[in-house]
Formats: sequence, structure tokens, C-alpha cells
Amino acid sequence: MEHKQVLIVDDDARNIFALKAVLRSRNIPCVAVGTGAEALRVLSPEHAIGAVLMDIMMPDMDGYETISAIRAMPWNSRLPLIAVTAKAMVGDREKCLEAGADNYISKPIDVDELLLQLQQYLSEQT
Repeated sequence: MEHKQVLIVDDDARNIFALKAVLRSRNIPCVAVGTGAEALRVLSPEHAIGAVLMDIMMPDMDGYETISAIRAMPWNSRLPLIAVTAKAMVGDREKCLEAGADNYISKPIDVDELLLQLQQYLSEQT
């Protein structure tokens, strides 16, 4: 898991801080951005991102729109995307998967579940 970075996309600095702390404590390199537009810039054809943690509830371009835009980029069609949301209501998981997410995790995040998902996706790339 040490070769590729995890991209955290979240508009809340507290969430970014907590996720970075968890990932870095497990020696998983990560980078964070606060908007969907910034995520699209980071995910250029030459990026070194191995997986994306995508917050769903963001202003302007929400996670659903951002996931769809990422999937529209041919070089990102297979990039692992995990939707992260506090809005854990019936049907949300399905909506995230329909938008193009590979998986879904609700807040507060179960760290063990998150690490299992990341390990699965990142180990497939090595």
C-alpha cells in the first residue's frame, strides 16, 4: 500500500485531519482537497492516486457529481472510489454505487472497515 496515495475529498477540515491521521498512522500516504473541482485537477492522467475517499455532502459540486465526472475520465474509469457520508439513510448506498462509487462507508467511520476496503483496493494495484 505504500506506492499509491489516497486522495481525500472533503470540505470539512476536521474530517480531513482525522482521516489523514488514521492513514498516516498506518503508513498510507495521502493528499487532501476541499472541493470536487480540486479533485478533478489532481486526478490528471499522470496522477499517483491509488484510491479516493469522496465526501458526498459538499457545496457546489457534490460527491455524486464529482464521482460521475471522475468516471467520465477514461484514465480514471477503474480508480477505486469509496463514498463517505454522514447522510446514512435508506437508499444512499445504492445512490453512491449508481453514481460510480466502488464502495460506501458512513460517518462516523469504522476505521477497521475503512482500512480493509483500502487494503483491498490498493493491494490489487501492486
